[in-house]
Amino acid sequence: MNELDSIVDSARQAFSGAATPAELENAKALFVGKSGRITELMKGMAALSVDEKKTRGAAINLAKQAIEAALNARRQALADEELQVQLKAESLDVTLPGRKREPGGLHPVSLTMERIELIFASMGFDVADGPEIESDWHSFTSLNNPPNHPARSMQDTFYVDINGDDGIPYNLRPHTSPMQVRYAHAHIKKYAGRDMPEIRVIAPGRTYRVDSDATHSPMFHQCEGLWLGENVSFKDLKVVFTDFCRTFFESDDLALRFRPSFFPFTEPSAEIDIQFQSGPLAGRWLEVAGSGQVHPAVVRNMGLDPEKYIGFAFGMGPDRLTMLRYGVNDLRLYFDGDVRFLSQFR
Repeated sequence: MNELDSIVDSARQAFSGAATPAELENAKALFVGKSGRITELMKGMAALSVDEKKTRGAAINLAKQAIEAALNARRQALADEELQVQLKAESLDVTLPGRKREPGGLHPVSLTMERIELIFASMGFDVADGPEIESDWHSFTSLNNPPNHPARSMQDTFYVDINGDDGIPYNLRPHTSPMQVRYAHAHIKKYAGRDMPEIRVIAPGRTYRVDSDATHSPMFHQCEGLWLGENVSFKDLKVVFTDFCRTFFESDDLALRFRPSFFPFTEPSAEIDIQFQSGPLAGRWLEVAGSGQVHPAVVRNMGLDPEKYIGFAFGMGPDRLTMLRYGVNDLRLYFDGDVRFLSQFR
């Protein structure tokens, strides 16, 4: 075995014994590095004749190529070994059952809102939507709420750092009642110069008040209703709301009572209670809405003549209706985002 064959054989053994890429690079330096054995042989060719250079140079190049081939082969082998270790560490057991992606669904309050809209739509009511940041006039003044009314207090209503034309800050609407006035104005404008049909509308949406416990949330939902015409009476309110409740709860075995109350925007006013005749809530009167005949001042603020137009309004909480329909005992469950709770309503 000549010198070059011996060097190549030594290089192969050294590369084969390298257990890591770092060790392999160190072994490489011994043979083809700046001071490696092949490099030193190349430097020694300067003293050879032209013919000897050709013969010796060709032999050294062949040896160098063999060493580099062995080096690359070992590099690939180490890379393959590292890949196998990684694959083994990250291996998947394909015999395990897959993770099923459950279908999504609407939030229970959204289901209730849709149900309310469908029921009232079947009675000929439009559905109105409007801004959640409202002016003081729409939220309070137009609804016959005097300046000293508790609802205007910052202890009950959220205000924002934007002032209206009257210099009073805008608020996060504490009810959806402003949409009654907005809808009436739009309705009158739409039918200007023509015979105007009755105003029959509900206004569902988010509302905000400074309150938080098991039955109250700073953000909650409300649905206002309004029916104005020339011959709309309190009797119509009773018929409409009784039909709604019995349809919503899918039970004709349901009693309603209208309990005298006070609201600035209606006169006379009444709380609406329901009583189930069977089931876990049987026998208890449960408050579900406030209602009344629209106050003449509010009718006037809508741009209508209170001597000609009369009607009723009501306001109910879809969150509470959802609790009664599904037997939920804590309002905060709606907003916790617990999939175990929400998946029951898919």
